[in-house]
Amino acid sequence: MEFWRHPGELRHACERARAAGRRVGLVPTMGALHAGHLALIAEARRRADFVAVTLFVNPTQFGAGEDLARYPRPLERDRAACAEAGASGMFAPEAAAMYPPGEETRVRVGATAAPLCGVHRPVHFEGVATVVTKLLALAGPCVAVFGRKDYQQLQVIRRVVADLFLPVEVVGATTVREPDGLAMSSRNAYLSPEQRSAARAIPLALAEACRAFARGERRPAALLGPARARLAAVATSVDYVDLADPESLTIWSEEAAIGDRALLAVAIRLGTARLIDNVVLGEDAPPVAVAGEEAS
Repeated sequence: MEFWRHPGELRHACERARAAGRRVGLVPTMGALHAGHLALIAEARRRADFVAVTLFVNPTQFGAGEDLARYPRPLERDRAACAEAGASGMFAPEAAAMYPPGEETRVRVGATAAPLCGVHRPVHFEGVATVVTKLLALAGPCVAVFGRKDYQQLQVIRRVVADLFLPVEVVGATTVREPDGLAMSSRNAYLSPEQRSAARAIPLALAEACRAFARGERRPAALLGPARARLAAVATSVDYVDLADPESLTIWSEEAAIGDRALLAVAIRLGTARLIDNVVLGEDAPPVAVAGEEAS
C-alpha cells in the first residue's frame, strides 16, 4: 500500500491509476478507523480498481469547545488497517498541507446544511464541504464512498458535487452497527461503560419508529413522541429528534403529511460524547430486534 503525506502525491497517484485504465475510488475519513470505515473501503473496492483512503482530522469543521484536540489519531494502527482492508493507498496530510499559509477560500453551504446538525454546529458543514471539495479536486474523476450514519453530511456532499459539476459519483454506504444496534463511531470511545449501555436507547428509539411506520403510522407526533421520551430518559442532553424530508432535509412539522419515506434523525450527548444516528422510515430496516426481544 502506498502512503502519501502531500496533496500532490495523492493527485499524481490517482492520475497514474486512471492513465493505466483503472477506476479511482476515494474514502474520506478522519481516522480512528473501525469496522464501519472498513466497510466503506470494501464498498469502494467493489466499485473501483484503485482505492485511496484519506485520514485527516479537519480543523475547519470543529467549532469552539469541540473535540478537535482530543479526537483520536492512531495513525500507525489506521495505516495497518487500511493495508489489511486492501486499500491501494492512504493519504494522511498535516493540516498545513491542506490549509497552506494565506489560504482563505471556503465552500459556502446552503439550506441542506441548515437544519439538524447545522443548528448546533454552525461552522461544521462549511468545513466539511471545503475539505471534501479539496480532496475530490485532488482525486479527480472518481467514485467517493461515505457512510449513511452521517446522513446530512452525505446530502451536503451530494449537493456540492451536483452544484459544482464535479466528476464524482457519490455513494452512500449502509450504516454499520454493533451487535446491540449502536452505530459504529470513533466517538463511541468517549463513552464510559454506563454511558455505552445507555446509548442503546438510540437504536431502540429508531427501531420503535420503524415498526410504527411499517404498521401504517404517519402522524409525526406519534412517531416522534416515543423516540424523544426514550432518549430524554438517558441523555445528558438532546440536540434534536426530528423528522425531515430525506432529500431536502426540510424539517416536518407535527401537522405534516408524511408520504412513503421520512428521515428520522437524532443527535444526543452522553457525557462528553455527541452521538448521531438516523433511519429512513419506509426504506431502512429497524436497527435492532422487535419490542418483545428488547432488553430492559
